[in-house]
Amino acid sequence: MNAALLNERVVFQKNEAVTDAVGNHANAWTDYYSCFATIGGEGLASSKEKETAGMTVEDVSMTVSVRYCNALKDVASTGYRVVFHGEIYDIVNVDHMNYKKKSLKFMCRKARR
Repeated sequence: MNAALLNERVVFQKNEAVTDAVGNHANAWTDYYSCFATIGGEGLASSKEKETAGMTVEDVSMTVSVRYCNALKDVASTGYRVVFHGEIYDIVNVDHMNYKKKSLKFMCRKARR
């Protein structure tokens, strides 16, 4: 992995139950880990259009490659997401790159709000 290509800051968020002042529990996204990453395929051939509920929407996907670290080794496609340039991306798949503990690659899809 070329360290010079790790030039974009991404934030991994975790879905957690938080308690307010009254004691009510609610699910909220909290910042879990922030690091520099290599972004691949964003807005290029990996982007497609699909029809959902009679509307044509763009399906933007990208890959996020980061150095291996203990904080990210347990990140899964459920309960975590990536924030990149203010846009929210759901994690679709996690590739551990042959379990060599050098890098991790996350396949992400832009979340529709």
